[in-house]
Amino acid sequence: MPSYDVIFIGGGPAGYVGAIRCGQLGLSTAVIEREGLGGTCVLWGCIPAKALLASAALANQVRHAADFGVNVGEVSTNYGVAMKRSRAVSLQNSRGVEFLFKKNKVTWIKGTAALAGGMAVSVTSADGKEEKHEAKKAIVIATGSRVKGLPQAGLELNRTTVISSDEALVLEKAPASIAIVGAGAVGCEFADVFNAFGSKVTLLDVMPAILPLEDADASAELARSFRKRKINVLTGARIANTKVGKDSVSFSVEAGGAKQDITVDVVLVAAGRAPNVEHLGLEKAGVKLTDRGFIQADPKTYQTTAKGIYAIGDVIGAPMLAHKGFREGHVLADQLGGHKAHAVNYGNIPNATYCHPEVASIGLTEAQCKEKKLDYKVGKFPFSASGRARTAGETEGFVKIIRDTKYGEILGAHIVGAHATELIHELAVARENEFTVEEIDLAIHAHPTLAEAVAEAALDSMGKVIHA
Repeated sequence: MPSYDVIFIGGGPAGYVGAIRCGQLGLSTAVIEREGLGGTCVLWGCIPAKALLASAALANQVRHAADFGVNVGEVSTNYGVAMKRSRAVSLQNSRGVEFLFKKNKVTWIKGTAALAGGMAVSVTSADGKEEKHEAKKAIVIATGSRVKGLPQAGLELNRTTVISSDEALVLEKAPASIAIVGAGAVGCEFADVFNAFGSKVTLLDVMPAILPLEDADASAELARSFRKRKINVLTGARIANTKVGKDSVSFSVEAGGAKQDITVDVVLVAAGRAPNVEHLGLEKAGVKLTDRGFIQADPKTYQTTAKGIYAIGDVIGAPMLAHKGFREGHVLADQLGGHKAHAVNYGNIPNATYCHPEVASIGLTEAQCKEKKLDYKVGKFPFSASGRARTAGETEGFVKIIRDTKYGEILGAHIVGAHATELIHELAVARENEFTVEEIDLAIHAHPTLAEAVAEAALDSMGKVIHA
């Protein structure tokens, strides 16, 4: 039986980063992955979706090019071409991970894995052949998560008229009309994409606001922006009387005290993900699940209820984010390699939604501060007052900083606007190092930049904003 120090089951963000780090530390390492390296993030999530969003942003920029003195004529779009570009970007990233495996002497075993007793793992290849591999030090489960349907609303995935983000990423053309059920990050991003490519978009969520995990001000700002672009946003929405046909889907919606009937070509279900825990032999191996179906794992060591078996990434629960999986993989690898590892700070993981305008956040929302009865002050600076935003024609949104009244500690920060997902990291670093709003102000920000809005929001929280 071939043996390795560490075997990772799953080659997504958590698994491949953990494996590369183990290789750097001199541990003989293998990753069992049946599809392609990079997992959902690279193949069916983060990377191809952001490539489509880049195409959507370009389409919208060109439509407004005349405002900048650039005349391009009538703009037409081709979703199929954008899709093929996104798939090429995805493949390039996957091959990049494969190159990093070779560089760090990590073995990729292609196939489907299951725990086989003790420290053994069985692998079934695509042609049905089975072999066993042994881990001398650790087995790490990093099988990630998958999209799920919404059967309670009559929306089981049929992959043609009721689709998930997976199918959306390989459509040859944008549908004339689409309803997106679920207005979290995935739903909002695809609403942006399909709107830019000419689809009539309806975005629905049962919660009272889109991006329900974000600060209420951020959610409201994005909803206003979407409605200006003629995206039909329905919150507090209840779906009933669903009829799924070969070429269309119809249903009734109650939202805001009003009822309406909707018929669309396609419904995209973006209402959550489920952990991949089936067919792994977990129960037989003594690996227990939580009440919500995730693998139980210690949040510092990632040890499961079975000795020598660990779990990281989406499969152990929220936040189900690639960068959270990256850090867990790195931390676990350091521990397995005998190095001191800093525990993951789960209170300081950035959220990022890449639609336009972008939305990003770190720490507590204002509602959470109120719930905790914290004494806080808010600083806010609109991009409409930013010289750099005006020059770029990107004046939607704001920076909002919530600070502790007594000490100036940054309790939370929320950004809506161009490049928000980049700007948030100044505040992530500040929170990780316990910087105050005074220290944000002391760092001189170049002019004119969008980042000045962060400094101005910090000033506003102290009652001395300059440019607004």
